[in-house]
Amino acid sequence: YRKISFEERSRMLLRAAEILEEEAEELGRVMTGEMGKTLAAATAEAQKCVRGCRYYAEHAEAMLADEPVELEGARAFIRYQPLGPVLAVMPWNFPFWQVFRFAAPALMAGNVGLLKHASNVPQCALAIEDIIHRAGFPEGAFQTLLISSSQVQSVIDDPRVRAATLTGSEGAGRQVASEAGENIKKTVLELGGSDPFIVMPSADLEKAVSTAVTARTLNNGQSCINAKRIIVHQDIADEFEHRFVESMEALRVGDPMDENTDMGPLATPDILEDVTGQVRKSVEAGARVLTGGEPMEGPGNFYPPTV
Repeated sequence: YRKISFEERSRMLLRAAEILEEEAEELGRVMTGEMGKTLAAATAEAQKCVRGCRYYAEHAEAMLADEPVELEGARAFIRYQPLGPVLAVMPWNFPFWQVFRFAAPALMAGNVGLLKHASNVPQCALAIEDIIHRAGFPEGAFQTLLISSSQVQSVIDDPRVRAATLTGSEGAGRQVASEAGENIKKTVLELGGSDPFIVMPSADLEKAVSTAVTARTLNNGQSCINAKRIIVHQDIADEFEHRFVESMEALRVGDPMDENTDMGPLATPDILEDVTGQVRKSVEAGARVLTGGEPMEGPGNFYPPTV
């Protein structure tokens, strides 16, 4: 695959973008069915993948062009060459975007991809492989491996695999980086954080509240860039709290396939259990529940917007 021209790689990646665009809603339903984000959010995610594919298809050749180096009396240049097969360990929260933001540049750079997706989104993983295959990429240029987390090390150990990338938790990042380090293989990691949302008296309070709600509830609250902590200046704390609680209570929680739903269920029963436990521990430590605070009755992993 590394011998295929940029022009040919670009043609295939643009075809993948066309398939994503033509089938955005259908692919969105696969995402929603497996991890519970709203259908509107899932369809938008597929469309974001379209933009990502087109960007790298159009710009990769210039990005990877030889770079001359100025030397007195000599000529030198930097050349970017493919590494080879790259293992991608990807999360369930953005099951298409996280993969395509890896796959598009990797394929344009002449690498091939091996995908170990999260265990709760196997249909998404297989659909992505199918899209890349239907776009005309050669057999094996991108393969989904339906394996468990315990099998990742054996893939990293394989001498044919040249690098690994992971988006996920710090614990998973440490494990993959450690295993890759033992093999002297390159890694790129994107791990979680605890992002603060800070509100000062100079803020437009209405806009701050609206943005805070979005920042906390994006993707049913399951995003690495969601606001994890909201820190409010004491002069406006009471008013912000009142408006924020009111806005969180106004969110419609329910069937993620329904266009009127603001928030769907959490992705797995384990996550529902974790969130329930986190709230209870916070209350035991002195926190006050202003709204929500208990799992919703009925089927599904539903937890209400909670302050």
